[in-house]
Amino acid sequence: MYRIALLGCGRISKNHLEAVAQMENARIVACGDIVRSRAEEAARKVGEGCQAYDNYAKMLQEVECDLVTLCTPSGLHPRHAAQAARAGRHVLSEKPLGCRLEDCDEAIQACDDAGVQLFVVKQNRFNQTVQLARRALEAGRFGRIHMVMANVFWQRPQDYYDQARWRGTWELDGGCLSNQAAHYVDLVQWFGGSVAEVSAFGATLERRIEAEDTTVVNLRFRSGALGSINVTTLAYPKNLEGSLTLLGERGTVRIGGVALNKMEHWEFADSHPMDEEVAQANTNPTSVYGFGHLPYYRHVLNVLDGKEEALSDGREGRKTVAIIEAAYGLRKC
Repeated sequence: MYRIALLGCGRISKNHLEAVAQMENARIVACGDIVRSRAEEAARKVGEGCQAYDNYAKMLQEVECDLVTLCTPSGLHPRHAAQAARAGRHVLSEKPLGCRLEDCDEAIQACDDAGVQLFVVKQNRFNQTVQLARRALEAGRFGRIHMVMANVFWQRPQDYYDQARWRGTWELDGGCLSNQAAHYVDLVQWFGGSVAEVSAFGATLERRIEAEDTTVVNLRFRSGALGSINVTTLAYPKNLEGSLTLLGERGTVRIGGVALNKMEHWEFADSHPMDEEVAQANTNPTSVYGFGHLPYYRHVLNVLDGKEEALSDGREGRKTVAIIEAAYGLRKC
């Protein structure tokens, strides 16, 4: 039975609490948040035996746990990961691993030094549609990949940003690329491979935030393929699209819906038994988060049990931050 302490009881923590509640080999033993009432509410939802904390250091000192899950603001992930590592705990960080590559590298080093695992949540990799497309890629069905494109056209009204002062700030969040599109940045490079060059335009068109609410990013992969990521939180009047399109010399796939949950196009030059799985891969999630947190937790615990290799560890998670930094003009990819 893996004991998990959860830090940060805001918007995304619900998905983690629900995922762990469905597992037979894990349980939440503590919930922490600087707002004690939020920690207490989350602990009540977990049930008997779950403690509430408003002090992270105290939680690490007093709670016996194997894994710390970080659902805090993005800019705090590296610091909180390093603290957990120094306390001898494995770390599961929500996306992105951090807001600055330098901080991410410090967290990775801290976990290496402590001999603990660092995982970064990439739950969309576990969507049935995405898994099917990945199998096609690994089977060579696309041939040479020519283009990889992601669109994230969502709606986040001003009151979403006003709910928490850290949202939309450069220090703790970044803009729509770093926050809303982080999973899509990950998928573009997961399918496209190593990125050689990045160029981007970002704009703050409507929301009263430091960072951007709309951006377009162009990528050149080392393979010679090209990519693009188009993101906004200004889609009217609600979330419109979260999509990934793969164009290859012998195959085309488009995954759409609001959470990469619908296979909208699947066509290859040659037939394959996996073609019969397309209809079954579609799901109907209630939110843009999809259903990936539960299979991701199962994967993490299998890694800790030595049954699987980590699919998205700290070094894999750092690739997303590297692309985002390049798009923001902070570094070359």
